[in-house]
Amino acid sequence: MSQVERLSWREDLAAETRKVTAFVRRDFLTAFSYRLPFVTDWLSLLVQTLLFAYIGKLIPESSLPTYGGQPVDYLEFVAVGITLTSFIAVGISRLASALRQEQVQGTLEVMLLTPTAWTTIQIGSAFYDIIYVPIRTVIFLALTSVFFGAVYDTSGWGPSLLVLLCFIPCVWGLGIISAAAMLTYRRGSGGVGLLVTVATLGSGAYVPMDLLPSWVQELARINPIAIAVQALRDTLLGGATYADIWPAVIRLIPMAVGALVLGAIAFRAAVQRERRKGTLGLY
Repeated sequence: MSQVERLSWREDLAAETRKVTAFVRRDFLTAFSYRLPFVTDWLSLLVQTLLFAYIGKLIPESSLPTYGGQPVDYLEFVAVGITLTSFIAVGISRLASALRQEQVQGTLEVMLLTPTAWTTIQIGSAFYDIIYVPIRTVIFLALTSVFFGAVYDTSGWGPSLLVLLCFIPCVWGLGIISAAAMLTYRRGSGGVGLLVTVATLGSGAYVPMDLLPSWVQELARINPIAIAVQALRDTLLGGATYADIWPAVIRLIPMAVGALVLGAIAFRAAVQRERRKGTLGLY
């Protein structure tokens, strides 16, 4: 690569990065101007936590698995599941809902006609949530620790971050597929959401795997949500090291690559189809 090509590549990357920051600024101003959804988000999280805290009083610790040889209570067990599902909710719904909003406002076709990479639009549309959700997650775990006595192993923060970095692309790929379905069928993206909901229920996010049917436990071996939630519990509740979670990482990486590739193909095909039919801006 010549020096001119390197400079051009750097300038293009810098330009696309500035566009992502513009998306973030827009979404921040939108969220700040509509404070009620922000408040209700935290209220719903509080209600969900209280609900599981009281449900946990009905579940004996003996029915829960141990992590690192230590018993856990139900709130600690389910808090990790809630943490993971919050990332899933963003990955699946945010891009599709953002594109839907652009369609309704009549700005989608104009935005796609600008010299902006599709990847930039996809990342930019969800980047505010990519920043917000981890902050929300840390605060949520801190609150469960302070007010409900949940105990997390601080040595597991690093390995848990690695698990999330390998898992989030799986969900992001499904989110892109959902956005492609929305572009093609307008309101047909619910199929992906239903599939993810079923996979979440069968992942052990809310119920110990031993209580689920044997065939669900077998499917969990190839369920990325089940793999990720188990690895997160091993790190946050059992203090698992990088070496301990390496088998889970090895299983998640090809799933992440496959989901991203399928998502990119589906989204490109959907945009090209709508442009060819002249229906890209219709909703």
